[in-house]
Amino acid sequence: MAITASMVKELRDTTGAGMMDAKKALTENDGDMEAAVDWLRTKGLAKAAKKSGRTAAEGLVAVAVEGGTAVAVEVNSETDFVAKNSDFQSMVASFADAALKADDVEALKASKINGKAVSEILTDKIATIGENMSVRRMAKLSGASVVSYVHNAAAPGMGKIGVLVALSGENDAFGKQIAMHVAATSPAALNEAELDSSVIDKERQVQIDIARESGKPEQVIEKMIEGRMKKYMAEVTLVNQQFVVNPDLTVAQAAAEAGVDVMGYVRLEVGEGIEVVKEDFAAEVAAVGKG
Repeated sequence: MAITASMVKELRDTTGAGMMDAKKALTENDGDMEAAVDWLRTKGLAKAAKKSGRTAAEGLVAVAVEGGTAVAVEVNSETDFVAKNSDFQSMVASFADAALKADDVEALKASKINGKAVSEILTDKIATIGENMSVRRMAKLSGASVVSYVHNAAAPGMGKIGVLVALSGENDAFGKQIAMHVAATSPAALNEAELDSSVIDKERQVQIDIARESGKPEQVIEKMIEGRMKKYMAEVTLVNQQFVVNPDLTVAQAAAEAGVDVMGYVRLEVGEGIEVVKEDFAAEVAAVGKG
């Protein structure tokens, strides 16, 4: 039986299998769609291994808090559809709980949940769901008080953006406001001291070059740079930003009024920094057609 591109696409959409895997399954089973689905299911773990080359830029960030310690974990999938899957969400939540006792992402992958390593649980889920997945990042924060916030929540404690904020004292309501602020503004660092010096030097040089283009004297340029760098710090450092809840105050000023200091924060957003190569489906179909 001739295997058409539309048959391959139908099987791929149904199972999440790769284009070539779908074509092979249909070929092996003379175009019988149900038999091809069963054939792909029997290749579960092999299929999971093949998925590893595909870009996983969707998924969820889950947060968990225990006492004065909180953690955020990013688990990626290939599609947002999988991120909405209750089985995937349950797995991500269990990973976040396990991360509370792990020092870094590699330790998390080796952690056991009901006697099974996180990495093994993930491999099994790849085979079951049919998409590449990865435990990409985790970040931990401790303090006298730690507050978590999830933006665009898909389920309790997980969503597209996860934020943790550590305060010097108890004030959960204010901490939640700061966490929402961090989700919205994505500051580069807590304060100037924690901002990468190379980033500061680069910005300073850019401002110097811009100022010199104006043709103004060097002494004037120095004052211009001082003002522009102050403005830059107010834009990229959390404590110097205008507080989104009350723009008349900086975050530091708002914290002082709330009787606490902001000691640190974590912000993880699903897929940030991942380069996604868009598939040319027409080209892929043509390639299949050529055998």
